[in-house]
Amino acid sequence: MRKKGEKMRKSSKMVALAAALALLVPVAVTAGGKKDVGGSAATKKFSWWHIGTAANDRVMFQGFADEFMQQNPGVEIEITVLENEAFKTKLTTVMQSGTPPDIFQTWGGGVLAEYANAGLTRDITSFVKGTAWGDSMGEGVWKPYMVHDKVHAIPVDAGCVTFWYNKELLAKVGYNSFPTDWDDFIVLVKKLKAAGITPIAIAGGDKWPTMYYWAYLALRLGGPQLFQDTFSGKNAKGFEEETFVRAGQMLADLAALKPFQEGFLGATYSDQAALMGNGQAAMELMGQWAPNVEKDNSTSKVGIGDKLAAATFPAVKGGKGKASEVMGGGGGYAFGKNAPDVAIEFMKFLTKKETQIIIAQTNGTMVTTKGAEVGLVDPNAKMVKALVDSCTFFQLYLDQGLSPAAGGVLNDSVQAILAGTKTPAQAAAAVQAAHKGN
Repeated sequence: MRKKGEKMRKSSKMVALAAALALLVPVAVTAGGKKDVGGSAATKKFSWWHIGTAANDRVMFQGFADEFMQQNPGVEIEITVLENEAFKTKLTTVMQSGTPPDIFQTWGGGVLAEYANAGLTRDITSFVKGTAWGDSMGEGVWKPYMVHDKVHAIPVDAGCVTFWYNKELLAKVGYNSFPTDWDDFIVLVKKLKAAGITPIAIAGGDKWPTMYYWAYLALRLGGPQLFQDTFSGKNAKGFEEETFVRAGQMLADLAALKPFQEGFLGATYSDQAALMGNGQAAMELMGQWAPNVEKDNSTSKVGIGDKLAAATFPAVKGGKGKASEVMGGGGGYAFGKNAPDVAIEFMKFLTKKETQIIIAQTNGTMVTTKGAEVGLVDPNAKMVKALVDSCTFFQLYLDQGLSPAAGGVLNDSVQAILAGTKTPAQAAAAVQAAHKGN
C-alpha cells in the first residue's frame, strides 16, 4: 500500500508540475511570432550542472528544461545532476582542465572569485546591471556572486542555517521550545542522551555540515566584528585569534558528550537527513533545504511532517553575538567562460517570477525573485525567510567565503576536532595557514 501511495503522490506532483509549467510564457518572441534566443545553431547547445537530487527537484528542473526547449526550437540542454560532494569533486576536475560547464551550481564567495580570477567564468554584468532582470531581485542577494564589482553568477535562492528539530522528541524530555541559550542547549543534549534519544544527526564524513557548528559558535562569541576583522586583515592573528580557538573547544566539549549517531565520522549528508526524516534523531543544524532532503531520504518519503520545526542558533552567555546574526547563503548558478547567450536566457527563464513561484511551491525553496515568495506554504520556510529578511548581519557559509583550498582545510580541521585528532588550537592554526597562503 505504501508503494502504491508513493506512486500516486509522485504522479500527482508530476501532473501538477506539468500543468504549472504549461502556464509559463516564452522567453522571447519575434515580431512574426517565432521564438528566438539568439545565436547560431552551434551556440544553442549548452550544459547545465545542478545538485537538485531530490525526486521533486529532478522532475521539476527537467520540466523547466523541456519547456524552454519546446518554446525555443533548436536549443539543446544537457543536464547533469550530481550530489553535493560528487559535484564539488567533478567541478574541481573540469576546472583544472579549463573546461567548465556552461551553467553550474555555485554558492558565491571565495570559491567563485577564484574561478573568475582564473578566467573560467563569464562576466554577465551587462545582462544584469541596469536591466529588468537585475531589478527583479534585491540588490543584496547579488553581492555574493560579484567579483571585483562584476557579476559572474545569478542567485536563485537565499536562506540561512538553523536548527531543525523534532518537536515530539524534545517534548519527551520536557522541552516545548528550542533552547535560546547554549548552556540550556547542552542540558537538552544530556537529557536526550539519558532518554535514549540520539540528540544530533551529523554528516561527519561529508565534513561541511560539521563546519556550521564551529562557525556559528565563533559568531555567537565574537559577533560580526570578529569575522569582518578576520577577512579584512585587521585581526592580525586571523583564525588563530582566541575566540576561534574557544569556539573549537566548545565544539570539542559538545563532542565529548557523544551527542551524535553511531558512526557519524563516516556518515554522509544523506545519512544525516535520513535520521531526521525517519524520526531517529532530535535535531540537525542545516540550511533552508533541510525539510525537502529529509523527506526524500526518509523511508516514507514524507518525513516527520508537522513534528518538524526550526530555531535560530543559541546565544552564548557573555558573547558579543546576537540571535539576529545568521550564517547562510543560497544557491546560484555561474556561467562557464564559453557559455553561449542562450544559456543566460535560460537562467532568465528559470528566475522569472512565474517559474520561481513553482519552485517555491514544489520544494519550499526561499527564492530570490521579488514576489515569488507567495509560493511558500511551509510555516518553517516562511520563518527562515523572515529571519533572513530581518537579520542584522549575514555571514556567507564560511567554507564558501574562503578560497577553495582554505575552505577545504576548514572543513577537514573541524572534522578533526570532532574526531579528536586535532586540538582546537591546532585546527585554528591550520585554517589560518591556509587562509594566509591564498
